[in-house]
Amino acid sequence: MSALLKVSGLSVAYGAVPAILDVSLEMQPGEVRVILGANGAGKTTIIKTLLGLVRARSGTIQFDGKHDLTRLKSHQIHQLGIAWVPEGRQLWGSLTVLENLRMGAFIEHDEAKVEKGIAAMFERFPRLQERRNQLAASLSGGEQQMVAIARALISKPRLLLMDEPSIGLAPLVVRDIFDLVRAINQDGISVLMVEQNARQALALAHWAYLLEIGQIVESGPAGEISTKERVQEVFLGGAA
Repeated sequence: MSALLKVSGLSVAYGAVPAILDVSLEMQPGEVRVILGANGAGKTTIIKTLLGLVRARSGTIQFDGKHDLTRLKSHQIHQLGIAWVPEGRQLWGSLTVLENLRMGAFIEHDEAKVEKGIAAMFERFPRLQERRNQLAASLSGGEQQMVAIARALISKPRLLLMDEPSIGLAPLVVRDIFDLVRAINQDGISVLMVEQNARQALALAHWAYLLEIGQIVESGPAGEISTKERVQEVFLGGAA
């Protein structure tokens, strides 16, 4: 089976300051993979480079074996079937839930298909159906994260990029979000996640990468990565 995503020798810099150095990773269709790392390690830079929001200094990003994402603009990358749930949710707070979902369907010009997609999101997220006319800024953190995920899913992506989906959420809500990610993956959507909640992420993921100062220092099946000493010490509180 050919890789859905293959990143080779990726390097990124902000001016003269290197952010990512010679990073290589890949994903097979139907997988959940997670990138672990401390703040400032370069996790979000990888996601933004995949999305075309940050330009690579060198390296390639192959999607579906035939598209080099480093040569495409962000809207072209989105049209290939790659969607993003950004850190902090980044909703339009002055717009309603319904209006935020419509923003996620911007590449679809068939209004009937847009309405069908919205109906599907309200079926998946009944709470959002109840709050469809509320301003996004008035929702709880967990509800806002649901809107952010639904906004990404409405474009029917093949690959969902998630940047710190559990950040700032209460523990019970975090559990619900990870259950939701599992269900999304079971629907056939591949997920690449950046996450600091290592325990939950490693329990969910098929494969994990450990990023330190812009470089991948460990990679392997999530169950094996969870036993690595540095992961135990830094992310899992030293638990065996």
